[in-house]
Amino acid sequence: MPERTSLLRDLPRLLFLAAAGLLMLMPYIWMAAASLKPLDEIFRASLSLWPERFFAVENYGKVFARIPVGLYLWNGVVVCGGILLFQVLFAVPAGYALAKLRFRGRELVFGAVMLGLLVPPHVPALPLYAAFSQVGLLNTYTALIAPFTISVFAIFLFRQFFKSLPDDLIHAARLDGMSEMAIVWRVVLPNAWPAATAFAIFSVVAHWNDLFWPLIIANGDSHATPALGVLFFRSAEAGDDFGALMAAAMIMTAPLVIAFLLAQRRFVEGIASTGLKG
Repeated sequence: MPERTSLLRDLPRLLFLAAAGLLMLMPYIWMAAASLKPLDEIFRASLSLWPERFFAVENYGKVFARIPVGLYLWNGVVVCGGILLFQVLFAVPAGYALAKLRFRGRELVFGAVMLGLLVPPHVPALPLYAAFSQVGLLNTYTALIAPFTISVFAIFLFRQFFKSLPDDLIHAARLDGMSEMAIVWRVVLPNAWPAATAFAIFSVVAHWNDLFWPLIIANGDSHATPALGVLFFRSAEAGDDFGALMAAAMIMTAPLVIAFLLAQRRFVEGIASTGLKG
């Protein structure tokens, strides 16, 4: 009886969350449905998610036949993986120092990190483009990765998570003779996988879907990321063929959906455990 009472009490909240989740998913559901339809069914006055004529083979066939899908996905993996690797390498020690070490100017440095959160990524785009042009690094993986290797959001997120770790754990590691860097990578990081997974989701989604910077730096298919590949497909091949465009968008976003479904538990744990500690 208590379990049934608890379920009845939580039922309105669960129904509201389910409805809100379905509302958030509607654009993606529509995109998936449109990728299965011929063009004349997509913009009918009556909305029907299931196609009358199944057009998936034609729509997805156009995408695989006309653009190098594998290359775009590989570029996305290289760029997002490289960015995430460097962000973690820099952010984990920085977050640990701000959370657990005592040094003069620590609060000032943390204030600078907070101010860095206010700087839009578009602001340094022009000087960065000029710098990469001068050294001949346009249309390279280096130009796509380097501007994002230090993430102030990652530093803030890890700092907040590390604040919740018990100091006794750090003191015990120091008594065992471990250096601060050894503590960071061998003690602190293994206990911070929920925060690391949460940040990885944020980082990969942001840079996988980023169109602004790759559109400036990349020229042609060789280093085009998935979002830029969809734009190239629309400009050169698809035109107003929205069924094929939705198919291309489905292919490019599918890895993100699969990755999130696999990591959603740790993602929620990381966000819940990070908190708002001062």
